[in-house]
Amino acid sequence: MQRLLCTIGFAGKTAEEFFALLRSAGVQQLIDVRQNRGGQLSGFAKHPDLPFFLRAIEKIEYAHEPLLAPPPELLKGYRKTKDWPAYERAFLEIMKERGVPEKVDASSWAPHVALLCSEAGPEKCHRRLVAELLAAHWRACGDRVEVRHLVLERNGSAGRRRKKPAPAR
Repeated sequence: MQRLLCTIGFAGKTAEEFFALLRSAGVQQLIDVRQNRGGQLSGFAKHPDLPFFLRAIEKIEYAHEPLLAPPPELLKGYRKTKDWPAYERAFLEIMKERGVPEKVDASSWAPHVALLCSEAGPEKCHRRLVAELLAAHWRACGDRVEVRHLVLERNGSAGRRRKKPAPAR
């Protein structure tokens, strides 16, 4: 099977930019890997609004996969220490204890999915770690997998956003 596994965060993006990134990648389903989907800082990405917006704006399906979310105590610890290597080790150990990726039932997932979390970029976000785990597992099972991190491109020293036209769907 050919799979496209994208990651996206909503922080630092307008709703227009967020949905344009999903559209331009051809995402068919968004998999929410957040523990807290209803936080007040989530804006347009808050549950239950996000599933509605995805369907109404882009005809993208929505699923929540809490098995792939970090436990709250791990996030609290990281926010205190900002020790990414320690967070990464602990998160991967938790995934192993949970049986991820083997226990993730992706049979209902579309071939083109995006993993959602809040962080603007994937560098220090658990969604990147989850994408790497899933991609390695699927490749071992014979699938062809492309991992793509959906981020805004910045140009110039002022960090201005450059909008790229999205291809027609």
